[in-house]
Amino acid sequence: MSEKKFIGIIPARYASTRFPGKPLAPLLGKPLFFHVYERASRCRELHGLYLATDHEAIQKEAQRLNVEVIMTSSKHPSGTDRVFEAALHLGAGEEDVIINIQGDEPLLEPEMISSLIDCFKDPHIKVATLARRISFEEVIDPNIVKVVLNVRGEALYFSRSPIPYYFNSYSGQFLGHVGMYAFRFSALREFTSLSPSPLEQAERLEQLRLLENGIPIHVSITPYSGCGVDTPEDLAKVEKILRKETCPCQCQLF
Repeated sequence: MSEKKFIGIIPARYASTRFPGKPLAPLLGKPLFFHVYERASRCRELHGLYLATDHEAIQKEAQRLNVEVIMTSSKHPSGTDRVFEAALHLGAGEEDVIINIQGDEPLLEPEMISSLIDCFKDPHIKVATLARRISFEEVIDPNIVKVVLNVRGEALYFSRSPIPYYFNSYSGQFLGHVGMYAFRFSALREFTSLSPSPLEQAERLEQLRLLENGIPIHVSITPYSGCGVDTPEDLAKVEKILRKETCPCQCQLF
C-alpha cells in the first residue's frame, strides 16, 4: 500500500459578485492568488500544491509565476467541487488527504495547514477543519460562523447565529470557524456526490451538508484567524498589514 499524500489545492474562480477577477487583483505587485500560494508553500508537510481555476487569464498568470495550475470547469457551484475535479485530475488515491486552501486568504499561516494535516494521524478522521476562540462581540456577528463541539472534538453544528445560546451562564469557550478544510479523498468524493441539504441552504454553510448526512468533521483549535479578501476595501487592509511585515518571504516554492 502506497503512503498517503497531503495535497494542497487552492480554488481560484474568476467570477465574483462583489469582486470580479479577485484572484488577479494586484497586491504588492503580485496577484492575490500568488500570495496565498507562496504562504501555503511554506508548509513542508505538503507533497504538492496546486492552483485550480476556471479562467485562462488566471492560468496564464500562474504559469508566468511558475505556479502549478489545473484548469477546471466554470460551472462548479462551490470551491469544494472545483477542488474535487482538480484532485481527480491529479489521480488522488482514496486515502490521500486533500487540503482545500481558500484562494482569498493572503495572510494564512502555514501552521494552519500543518494543524489540519496532524489530524489525520487518526485513521478514523475523514474530514477536518479549524476553529479559533472568539470574543462575545464576534459571537453576535452573523458574518462570523460559530461552531460547537462534542467531547471528541467533532463539530455538533455550525451557525451564523450565536451558539450556544445560554439562559444564565456558560463556562465554555465560544468558537469561530476558520474556513479551511482537509478531506480524505474518499470523503471528498462522497461530499460532492450529495445534494445540498436543508440546513446548508438555510445557513448558507456547505459544511452542514456533511453533518446532515452523518459525516463527522473533526475541529482543530488554532490561534490564527486569517484575513479573507471579499472586497477591494479588504484588499487595501491586507496590503497595509503586509507592508508592516518585517521579514520578507524567502520560501522555496514547489
